[in-house]
Amino acid sequence: MSPLASMIVKRIGLGFVTLAVVSAVVFFAVYLLPGDLAEEILGQAATPETVANIRRELGLDRPPIERYVDWITGLLSGDFGRSLANGRPIAELAGMRLVNTLYLAGFAAAVSIPLSLTLGIVAALYREKLIDRSINVAALTAISLPEFFIAYILIFALTVKAGWLPSLATVSADTPLGERMFRSILPVLTLTLAVAAHVMRLTRAAIVNLLASPYIEMARLKGLKPWRVILRHALPNALAPIINVVVLNLAYLIVGVVVVEVVFAYPGLGQLMVDSVGKRDVPVVQATCLFFASTYIMLNLVADVATIAADPRLLHRR
Repeated sequence: MSPLASMIVKRIGLGFVTLAVVSAVVFFAVYLLPGDLAEEILGQAATPETVANIRRELGLDRPPIERYVDWITGLLSGDFGRSLANGRPIAELAGMRLVNTLYLAGFAAAVSIPLSLTLGIVAALYREKLIDRSINVAALTAISLPEFFIAYILIFALTVKAGWLPSLATVSADTPLGERMFRSILPVLTLTLAVAAHVMRLTRAAIVNLLASPYIEMARLKGLKPWRVILRHALPNALAPIINVVVLNLAYLIVGVVVVEVVFAYPGLGQLMVDSVGKRDVPVVQATCLFFASTYIMLNLVADVATIAADPRLLHRR
């Protein structure tokens, strides 16, 4: 087995172990949430007897370990269970929400990744000049502000004052693609500002770090133009850290959309999770949390493999 294949097998095994630990943490931590689903369902009609009956019907009176084993067994067979709030299968309930979340993350990635790479290359090309400093100031500002604050600033500027964009990103399965893209502009701008700054700064740092290398000096002595030196000589050797941060930010775009979805009332998986927490719908909260965790673990694995594929020297200890 090649060193790369061996590393992939080890990382996959470690990923499964991590996912098993995360599933246990998610399952038991959710039950620490305050409140009781049976009391939420019954409302003012809740009495000790009716609450006990509801808990028995929903299986909440069973030992936690027994419920956890049944939950894991169901997940392995493709059964995510049913919502305790409305009785619908979780796979059906979360299916369209998952599509919406992946669409929003993909739209944001299509905008933020090319933009951030371009800005990073431009900042490296004109380092220590006005354009470089301006880009760095803008990036530091975007990094310093939390997503919800950026979202409210964009709503105030582009909706309240300018009236250009809708403040709510409510879409449905029947919404045409053009209308869906128009309503998603504000959430995408928010995610772009949150992600692009990290990728831009690391791209700039990775390229600038290579500009003092002997082969770069040789390329300059040959009379190559600065942009050609960066694109043809510096950028290919800086791909490993850039690929790593790009893939990790893709993971953030999928996992970190919860706040953005709530602010813009976007019907994605993050909004479903927040709504389910309010309803004490434990199986839905567990399923959405496990999806986010497994996505992050999987994309971390992809980041490791892609980074080593771009720079095989990382396989060998120095």
